[in-house]
Amino acid sequence: MPSVNIAIIGAGVVGKAFIDQLAQLAKRSSINYNLIFLSTSKKALISKDYSPLNISSALDLLASTEKSSLSTGALIDFLKASPSPVILVDNTSNEGLANTYPDFLNSGISIATPNKKAFSGSYDLWKSIFSAGPGLAYHEASVGAGLPLISPLKEMVETGDEIVSIQGIFSGTLSYIFNEFSTIKPNETKFSNIVSVAKELGYTEPDPRDDLNGLDVARKVTILARIAGLQVQSPTSFPIHSLIPKELESVQSADEYMARLPEFDSQMDDLKAEAAKEGKVLRFVGAVDVPSGKVSVEIGKFDHSHPFASLTGSDNVIAITSKRYPSPLVIQGAGAGAEVTAMGVLGDVIKIAQRIAK
Repeated sequence: MPSVNIAIIGAGVVGKAFIDQLAQLAKRSSINYNLIFLSTSKKALISKDYSPLNISSALDLLASTEKSSLSTGALIDFLKASPSPVILVDNTSNEGLANTYPDFLNSGISIATPNKKAFSGSYDLWKSIFSAGPGLAYHEASVGAGLPLISPLKEMVETGDEIVSIQGIFSGTLSYIFNEFSTIKPNETKFSNIVSVAKELGYTEPDPRDDLNGLDVARKVTILARIAGLQVQSPTSFPIHSLIPKELESVQSADEYMARLPEFDSQMDDLKAEAAKEGKVLRFVGAVDVPSGKVSVEIGKFDHSHPFASLTGSDNVIAITSKRYPSPLVIQGAGAGAEVTAMGVLGDVIKIAQRIAK
């Protein structure tokens, strides 16, 4: 039976969900998925002589080990010596690790990851990753978690379609906030109240400013714009509409920010009222216009009949218009969450394994 060796970095919520899904896959696959390495930022579980570790008990073994994590160079050396092809699964958002991807790829180690920092960082890093090899790099879950978005977009481009525009709601957090705040049937709910509820529900980062500054959406839009053919230099090289009032950008803590946010509700109330007068709702969108080369992250106004207006919960929705799809190809569904993100990563692992397993 053909085999691949798997090395996993990251055992947080996504990492744990991925390990659970990998364990189930290993029971039914025609390919052997052999776990040989599992690490956090502090600890590492390392196979002896590349013999498979028990996937089902790996997390418990990692918790009890006293062995420290390997340096990047030491990990590359260990994986290069593997007798079977290796897939590195990076389930972190670590920027430093992302910057070393070309080193892994040039050493013949393939990568599957949701780490968007690797693909939305500098354009030079993007070029380095996709000119490196013979390792393969897959990152479906870097945008939209498990939604089938990056693979179809790449196939459209590679088969000669011409992308005209990409527009979408890419943040589950901001999807929820605007779906509750600006509704087809007008409501009096305050923006600060909805942010508070979203934080209590665990939809936001511990500091909601990490969601409201728009940078996460900008990273995702950068990735899609590059796939569509634009040479976007960085996720800060185009306009980003931050939802953080300027007066609160420098407050010291998330608690202070949340306490003062109601002072600025009138700003969002005015935007909502303006949209309502036009028979529209507000949504926080990322957009790519390929012919003009314009990329943006901003609040948009949408008619009640638009697919973005009828969105509920924390779903993502993306509309791709191209020469072959003058009526947009619309992709919608859960764009965040450990299980769907892990599914996207595991799907990439399967695709890579089908190409390299021996």
